[in-house]
Amino acid sequence: MLYSETIGTGPNLVMLHGWGFSSALFSRVIDKYKNQYQITLIDLPGHGRSDNVDGGIDEWCNEIINILPENPILLGWSLGGLIAINIASKSKISNLILVASTPNFIKSFNWEYGIDINNFKNFSESIQADISKGLKRFISLQTTQKSRLRELSNLIDEYPASPSSLEQGLKILYSTDVSKELKDLSIPIQAILGKNDVLVPKKLSYWYECQGIPVTIINTGHLPFLHSDFKLSL
Repeated sequence: MLYSETIGTGPNLVMLHGWGFSSALFSRVIDKYKNQYQITLIDLPGHGRSDNVDGGIDEWCNEIINILPENPILLGWSLGGLIAINIASKSKISNLILVASTPNFIKSFNWEYGIDINNFKNFSESIQADISKGLKRFISLQTTQKSRLRELSNLIDEYPASPSSLEQGLKILYSTDVSKELKDLSIPIQAILGKNDVLVPKKLSYWYECQGIPVTIINTGHLPFLHSDFKLSL
């Protein structure tokens, strides 16, 4: 069973977090928008307070779809955005918001906006060798602020992801390309990127804009929703 929690009043807004974290990461966004939206938080499979789900991205998405409210706005951060695109391609949602996310996380000969494949493989191997050390390295890629690093580390310690779900998530990030599915969507879509993001480069904005997707770039790293300039405008 997946953990979910609903807070606030207004149009349905569902928020999906990224790899290694839990929905507790969105607490500041909730405080800011709970009087404007009915916010549903979902912990990804095996993350936070959710049980593991066997399989890959389709199995994860099917479990999430089962607990979605009717016709929601769907916001996904990082891995959560990749999952949100997949969900939007098979379930009815009203709007899609991609925060520091991309339809394809891995760089290839025909996709220049991703992570170097060798760097990704090295990181995956470090997680398998030492989960705690690997997660600390991952946290260090999110921000350079010491107070924010402590906050993120505490969240991971309080709501840890299972080793199997971390491995599944890495496989999803490595093998998933939903760029075609994103292009085929006929709903309003917007992207919010971090100017200094080392995981999802700001130059991805050119690709989004070529697809007619409006982009907001915030002067921050991989956590735009924690920046004071972050705004939901629908």
